[in-house]
Amino acid sequence: QVQLVESGGGSAQIGGSLRLSCAASGYTYRTYSMGWFRQAPGKEREGVAAIQTDGRTNYADSVKGRFTISKDAKNTLYLQMNSLKPEDTAMYYCAQTQGGRVWLALPLSAAEYFYWGQGTQVTVSS
Repeated sequence: QVQLVESGGGSAQIGGSLRLSCAASGYTYRTYSMGWFRQAPGKEREGVAAIQTDGRTNYADSVKGRFTISKDAKNTLYLQMNSLKPEDTAMYYCAQTQGGRVWLALPLSAAEYFYWGQGTQVTVSS
């Protein structure tokens, strides 16, 4: 079993920055992808960023140039969020695919992921 725990959420000013972390524990797959998703009140969950097993990354158009996804050697996932906007306000979730996936056709699709964290709240205001 894989366990994912997000941290780093909080409040930020418009134009400010936050860095989210996702600590993964449990079984370590040989190949897998990880992603960040967010859901605001009254809206559907949307993919924000993903990193595949070969290191390739994908971003939603709304965050390109502002957010950066990365992973360290300890399999901790990060989301560096810069130039924050009010529309970035949401609950942010870390997710991981089941093992064996070497390439994702839709890396920002929630249906691709099996393991999920509990979420961390991000609030952006003036």
